[in-house]
Amino acid sequence: MKKQVQELRWDPILGEWVMVSNIRESRPWQPKDFCPFCPGAPETGYGWDVLILKNRYPMLSEEPLEPYRHRFYNSSYSYGKCYVVIETPKHDLDDISDLSVEEISKVIHMVRDKFIEESTDKRLVYFLFFRNKGREIGVSLTHPHSQIYILPFIPVKVFRELVNSNKYYQTKKQCIFCNIIKTELEDRERIVYSNSSWIAFIPYYAHWPFEVHIYPYRHIQTLRDLNNNDITLLAQTLKIVLCGLKNIFENPMPYILVMHQAPIHGNYYFYHFHIEIYGIYRTIGKQKFAAGMETGGGNFTYDSTPEEAAEILRNAIDRKCSLSQ
Repeated sequence: MKKQVQELRWDPILGEWVMVSNIRESRPWQPKDFCPFCPGAPETGYGWDVLILKNRYPMLSEEPLEPYRHRFYNSSYSYGKCYVVIETPKHDLDDISDLSVEEISKVIHMVRDKFIEESTDKRLVYFLFFRNKGREIGVSLTHPHSQIYILPFIPVKVFRELVNSNKYYQTKKQCIFCNIIKTELEDRERIVYSNSSWIAFIPYYAHWPFEVHIYPYRHIQTLRDLNNNDITLLAQTLKIVLCGLKNIFENPMPYILVMHQAPIHGNYYFYHFHIEIYGIYRTIGKQKFAAGMETGGGNFTYDSTPEEAAEILRNAIDRKCSLSQ
């Protein structure tokens, strides 16, 4: 019988943790005859609108296995928590944008409540909410769902944001994210949607073909800072933006959605809560891959311009999307 492994391994060259878990190999992969997330399944039951369940095949664990002690390399316990957010009882929806604003708001409320609940654990460092959409991304189950990883470290991309936003604040005494909002409002050409609380735009420095960032106008750090009105207007923004991405091309856009917020503990006054969405189609039937330059070199290439992509997405929103759908 193969030994189970679940641990963090330190990459001494890049200075970052790699999560290792061969428990993940056992998870179901796009089953056709049974959906474990539908109402009536053993873990779900009936009578719910949104469910948050512990992941049965976790990358992290509250009772992690003993890490392998190598003579040279460093490893550590993979303490943490992994949850699945089942966003709706409805199995056959193409995307969360097919839900109503009220239904999307329920999902965000549940995630915020889970963040507040887990914040009492001092061993946990970072709460990462993310959503993978599309078989091209590697989604194992198609029932609408998202995930939560509560980590014992800060993810490396967020860590870089924290370092650089702190440097900017120490130099300018201003929030770089707030200044990006100001700049986008002045330029206008990269904005795809906005309301009284949120602005959605394709950044000047976008990496992915249809990469949309969603910022609150209000300078906040974490989910805890969102009030009920913020959540309703965020649900509106997500519905419109994701609907637009779905309708750009003949096939719905595969995407990755990730919530970036400050670490669970501490005061990161220089940081600004936001959401990043990475739409991966360049054009009809053509997918952007993180290939040699991106994966091997670490710098992205962009085959169009963010301004052109923003115009395409705005047109799709204008043609196909409304809050009443």
